[in-house]
Amino acid sequence: MSGKLAIHGGTPVRKTLLPYGHQSINQDDINAVASVLKTDWITQGPLVSEFEQRIATYCHVKYAVALSSGTAALHAAAFAVGLSHGDELITTPITFVADGNCAFYQGGTVRLADVHPDTVNIDPSCIGKALTSKTKALLPVDFAGHPCDLDDIKEIAADHSVPVIEDAAHALGAEYKGKKVGGLADISILSFHPVKAITTGEGGMVLTNNSQYYDRLTLFRTHGITKDATKMHHQNDPWYYEMQHLGYNYRLTDMQCALGISQLKKLDTFIARRRALVSHYNTAFHDNPTLITPTEKKDVRSAYHLYVLQLQLEHLTVDRATIFQALRAENIGINVHYIPLHYQPYYQRTLSYRKGDFPIAERYYDRTITLPLFPQMTDEDADDVIEAVQKVIHAYRRD
Repeated sequence: MSGKLAIHGGTPVRKTLLPYGHQSINQDDINAVASVLKTDWITQGPLVSEFEQRIATYCHVKYAVALSSGTAALHAAAFAVGLSHGDELITTPITFVADGNCAFYQGGTVRLADVHPDTVNIDPSCIGKALTSKTKALLPVDFAGHPCDLDDIKEIAADHSVPVIEDAAHALGAEYKGKKVGGLADISILSFHPVKAITTGEGGMVLTNNSQYYDRLTLFRTHGITKDATKMHHQNDPWYYEMQHLGYNYRLTDMQCALGISQLKKLDTFIARRRALVSHYNTAFHDNPTLITPTEKKDVRSAYHLYVLQLQLEHLTVDRATIFQALRAENIGINVHYIPLHYQPYYQRTLSYRKGDFPIAERYYDRTITLPLFPQMTDEDADDVIEAVQKVIHAYRRD
């Protein structure tokens, strides 16, 4: 905790940078991918369906559709629920831009609702203020792996006859009131980016219990094309296919699904390790008056995709940017999640929102930092993070 800060010429806590997130790949994963190269299928083959079935079983949902990325999954979900020109989608300002962009892709637009100060998930009481006659869907985000207030959100959605698209990209393996996240909303989406709970490199998934949504999703990811004679509009020859919608090439490959299947076998172990690291962090930081540790509500089990600290800036002599730079100098690869959507130039040009419109989200953003958290981190890595945070905070704490 003592010693000259690296940013001022002192010795860093670590010799090499510890990233905030990282994939966890072992020889089993490598063997699974390599084995696909010896088969006849390296793009769309039997492992795509197997991966979908395994995810569906894990999440207790009827249908799972694999796509090329989490962003593709969001776009497909917006298409599946029928979001189109002039429609509005309500989401949170504290999320990655893909959540709002999926509405724009479909010719719609975005309305935002502020967040809870503790979980940083969308506040259902703020959704009502954003609802209009043009609202086509609600898109809550399970921020950092903590499930959102699904029951309250679904009640609002039912009252206004709109579907819920749950962005569960952070929350594979999380639980809400004793049930796995993934099959609890009208549609849920997952991401398999390398920093997520499991990875396929790039990749995503859409989960639903709605057969009509499922049919639209499978068309959308393959150029809007079907080869199913029972679904075609015209008499067909053996080679015939029909493009029934404007779709995209959003398909996932057998190589990627082989990795996903291998990774899924380790998901519960990965989450247990994340939770152990979180417990270690919480124990170290909970009595520090300059830090606010993450909240986990009693009726949920977070997947802890991220470990987010909030700084009590009134107890510090510097701003968040200085803390960020000082920790990076100690070779702790901290990050910030996320820059609010309404701060982005494109959103400011497209929408009428400005700084000051969502005070809780903005206060959170001004003081948040994300610490390293991934399954392959050792206890020594976590101790380095703790030492660096305490060292930097001590140096800048008000007496």
